[in-house]
Amino acid sequence: KSWKSGKDLAGSYDKGGAPQVIPAGSQTYIPAFSEAVLGQKVGARVLVVAPPAAAFGAAGKQELGVSGTDNLVFVLDVDSVMPKKVDGTQASIPSDLPQIKADKEEAATITVPKNDPPKKLVDQVLIEGKGDEVKSGQTVYMQYSGATWKPNEGLPQAKLFDTSWKTGAPFSTVIGQGQVIEGWDKGLVGKKVGSRVLLVIPPEQGYKDKAQGADIPANSTLVFVVDILGAV
Repeated sequence: KSWKSGKDLAGSYDKGGAPQVIPAGSQTYIPAFSEAVLGQKVGARVLVVAPPAAAFGAAGKQELGVSGTDNLVFVLDVDSVMPKKVDGTQASIPSDLPQIKADKEEAATITVPKNDPPKKLVDQVLIEGKGDEVKSGQTVYMQYSGATWKPNEGLPQAKLFDTSWKTGAPFSTVIGQGQVIEGWDKGLVGKKVGSRVLLVIPPEQGYKDKAQGADIPANSTLVFVVDILGAV
């Protein structure tokens, strides 16, 4: 809610909303949220009154109707603590598939072999979680790193075109409903929460013949390593 106008802002309890992951103490998230959850217990309800500098800054958030001078009031319910990455011993990967190193809380290293990529979707579980299976229509929370497979270049390490680790919080999306590329929808539905999954996505289940900037040429095979942290 805006303190000045009394206007209600969108919240996770709204129809169609989903829980938000707040990285405690992070410098890359809304400061008022990140500081407010530090030291709180699961099950706590926290009142947060945020001046502009601790919320959206001098620019405000125009899509929410928040100006750069608005003081904001939030109520946060601490539902659970989400791990930063999955735990477990990673399974071996066949030599004709990309090799993954993801043992730290940071972007994964993806090494692409010299052979041509497979023509069909690969969705290999590298670490199998102990949680429930992800269902179509759920909001899935994950950390991921992505690279393109450029065959026969002999590169020791693929250049990542994107990683969720740079934001300070997991990426979330509704899965199985066409909100992301087909390879994610087909490759992640049915996997268990707590799993690490290697996805090798052929062009027809990725961005097809549409380039996505300089880092993803048309007809690219995509490689993702995904840690599934939660699903609701």
